[in-house]
Amino acid sequence: MNDLNLALKTLIVQACDKDCDPASIGDDEILFGAGTRLALDSLDALQLSMALQKKFGIRITDSKETRLIFANVANLAAWLKDRNKADAPA
Repeated sequence: MNDLNLALKTLIVQACDKDCDPASIGDDEILFGAGTRLALDSLDALQLSMALQKKFGIRITDSKETRLIFANVANLAAWLKDRNKADAPA
C-alpha cells in the first residue's frame, strides 16, 4: 500500500468518525452508500471535503466530479496525483 492511499484512508476514518483500521479499507472499495461497509453518506462527503481542503489545500467544486472522485480511495489518490502534476511548475 502506498503512503498516499494510507494517508487518505486514515483521513476518511478520522473525518467520517468510523471505527475501523484504515489499512483494512480496500483501494477499490466503494465508500458511499447504504450497502457498503463504511456506509458513508452526504454528511460524510462534506466532512471529507473539508478535511481534504485542510490537509491538501484543495477543493472539489463540481458535484458530478465529486461523486466519481469520492467513489473509492484509488480514484481520490489518482485525482490528487493528477492535480499535483497540473499545479507543478513546468
